Amino acid sequence: MAAVSYRNRFSTDSALLLDGLATAIVWLDPELRILYTNSSAADLLELPHSVYGRALTDLLSGFHPLAALLREQILKREIRTYREVEISLGRRSITLDCVATPIVPEELVLELYPLDRHLLISREDALTERHQANRMLLLRLAHEIRNPLGGVRGAAQLLESELHDPALLDYTRIILSEVDRLNTLVETLIGPLSPPRPIPLNIHEPIEHVIHLAEAERLPHLRLKRDFDPSLPEIALDRDLLVPALINLVRNAREALEDHGVLSVRSRVERQYTIQGLRHPLAIRIDIEDDGPGVPVHLRERLFLPLVSGRSGGCGLGLAIAQDLIQRQGGLIEWRSRPGQTVFSILLPLVDSHHDN
Repeated sequence: MAAVSYRNRFSTDSALLLDGLATAIVWLDPELRILYTNSSAADLLELPHSVYGRALTDLLSGFHPLAALLREQILKREIRTYREVEISLGRRSITLDCVATPIVPEELVLELYPLDRHLLISREDALTERHQANRMLLLRLAHEIRNPLGGVRGAAQLLESELHDPALLDYTRIILSEVDRLNTLVETLIGPLSPPRPIPLNIHEPIEHVIHLAEAERLPHLRLKRDFDPSLPEIALDRDLLVPALINLVRNAREALEDHGVLSVRSRVERQYTIQGLRHPLAIRIDIEDDGPGVPVHLRERLFLPLVSGRSGGCGLGLAIAQDLIQRQGGLIEWRSRPGQTVFSILLPLVDSHHDN
């Protein structure tokens, strides 16, 4: 009943204000039962809809060691900060800093700050800067390589027109073939140069297209799983940029599994999510997950760099190209990995955003 009475006296304007905050807010009664959570807290802690009136420690075992301290705070009306609280959320865990503030008699407000997300944003910023620097370097290299290649190709064509010996013509054909191969490699490295042409689309259509391509190969030991959120609205994207990015990520997962294992594709919505330095009220997340051995430790810091591959014979371009294609649409690819679970996540802004403060 406490939860009901509290929510009745909680104004709509106040609820909208708290729901718009990026900070996760949890409001507790003297018995540490939940009176209110904003959207950021519900998403962060993966809480079910019917949490009001339930004890926080029953829902999240990570708060058990703090229960006595939180109750003591309510009595003493002290503001305290708890550092590096580890919370288990099923298959994953998060680390939080928690600021607990007593407010109206015998109630407590928790502000939750995920350390994992802060570290991830710092890593994303560094990744974005590195990617942009690499792209500028590749554009310059492409210009320097293409000019002499054009000259070599023109000279080979002139030479071919002057030669009549079939044995010698084979050499000019080899030259032309290798020049064309290098040109294709350069074009792959720098990606498309035209600006994205976004149109509204159902995000699941290109995802299904890529899954069907994988299913068409009829690999008996590879299990493909779908887990889509049907409530996702249309999003304005360039399909021609999204599809090859998805293909590269699915191919990367298949290669990690060696076509033996489970490959899952999920779609979800994220709230108050920072992408490329901008905070978006809503974003779409596409997860490509495999249950393979995980990303080798020695590759983790260089994972999205061109020509970096953990596979013998791999060219190391798939992830670099995928990141470029997604970043050109205002998005980002994140990843996390441990043995038995590797997840690459495409994050795409769903609505207009403003600079993150």
